[in-house]
Amino acid sequence: MFRPSSMGLALEEARKASSLGEVPVGAVIVTSQGDLVSSAHNLVETTQDGTAHAELLAIREACQKLGTKWLSDCDLYVTLEPCAQCAGAIANVRLRRLFFGAFDPKSGGVDHGAAVFSHDNCHHSIEVFGGIDERACSDLLKAFFQGKRDGQK
Repeated sequence: MFRPSSMGLALEEARKASSLGEVPVGAVIVTSQGDLVSSAHNLVETTQDGTAHAELLAIREACQKLGTKWLSDCDLYVTLEPCAQCAGAIANVRLRRLFFGAFDPKSGGVDHGAAVFSHDNCHHSIEVFGGIDERACSDLLKAFFQGKRDGQK
């Protein structure tokens, strides 16, 4: 079941990332009952860690809070189609469902690129719903990158 408020929280996280100069991607993990478990935003620039993607940070926090390596009763909401690295992590922790906002034809790893979940050797089958609040998610990313381009002139 899609929960609009969860994508709203992910968008709030993405805005936090943008305010820090990070690519505006936000993620939240909720239980199947809709209880918030974790939330995160990109911290790649802040931490100088190329793996500090919103999805991975939210997954790490959720596993720690729940005291488990499996998140099979949880759903992930993220503002951008996960990259291959994050899609692999999503499969490895056995998330139940993935809801993402904007599609990422260049670096996406779900519907584009590696298409991690459609490989025969993917460890886990996950329900995927893309294009959720796509316009809001996409507009936030476009504005961020336009600002970067305008600042470079």
